[in-house]
Amino acid sequence: MPTDAADFASYRFSTRDLPERIRLPLWREHFGRCVVHADIEPLSNTPIQADASLQAIQGLRMLALKGTSMRFKRLQANLADGDDSVGLIFCSPGRSQLSQRGREVELSAGDAIAILHSEPASVIYVDGLQFGLAVPRAELEQRVTDVESLAMRPIGHRTEAFRLFATYLRSVLKARALTAPKLRHTVVTHIHDLVALAISECPALGESGASAVVAARHNAALDYITIHFQEPGLSVQTVARCQGISPRYLQRLMASSGTSFTEHLNELRLQRALELLTGSHAGRQRISDIALEVGFSDVSHFNRLFRIRFGDSPRGVRLARKAAS
Repeated sequence: MPTDAADFASYRFSTRDLPERIRLPLWREHFGRCVVHADIEPLSNTPIQADASLQAIQGLRMLALKGTSMRFKRLQANLADGDDSVGLIFCSPGRSQLSQRGREVELSAGDAIAILHSEPASVIYVDGLQFGLAVPRAELEQRVTDVESLAMRPIGHRTEAFRLFATYLRSVLKARALTAPKLRHTVVTHIHDLVALAISECPALGESGASAVVAARHNAALDYITIHFQEPGLSVQTVARCQGISPRYLQRLMASSGTSFTEHLNELRLQRALELLTGSHAGRQRISDIALEVGFSDVSHFNRLFRIRFGDSPRGVRLARKAAS
């Protein structure tokens, strides 16, 4: 599938419901030769299993793979497709082995590496989930110098640029932002910028005003708040410190989405409280205990915010739910 596909396209292939005798031939032909333009060789005697999905839009392809061990070979004959994109491959979790230009590299869980689709390469998928994306070489050449020198250079998952890229990508996929035409161009541009930062040896990103870094840091902060919102002591200072940025910068990030840190935090807590008050086990907890569970240390403050948000007190919402059931 060409890198410059005009519209969002999605392709899925699974061997689950196929008779064992035709799994490998169909996997090789339909997915290997027609989709990823590579030869596929199983590496175990067990019946081959594979689940793969490919998403493609202009300027970006993304592939997710899970199955039995296998080798993908992009040989000289496969290069006739003219694909000059740069691929970024990483495992989460799992292991992969890659070879290109006489170099061999083994990736462990979370690590990544860039390869050139315009040259022969071999990728051995061992286990776990392997994820890869491809971006046009021309886009990276606008952002980094000497793209070829960056190929086959392992990228540690602990580097700041890669962590921001991975967090941003997860957020984009979860929100299905690439399926929205109005967001697509901006998101793809951000991904190009973040891939360039991840594969190059860039200095610490700091509190950059670059659009892609701002978007990635904002998503990382939101993810952290979503995980920790029930902690009573969660504050701007705590989140900023964990993200390696200043509280003032974090407040600017939150303001860019039209809400403050406190407003976003309270919304998460209040929505969780509403779930506890109206869920299948509603009525088993005291309202004061619910307030504490969702992160409010002051029950009166919780009651006041809840009434403002939902138009009734926590007790009133609980009674209304009981009356309706």
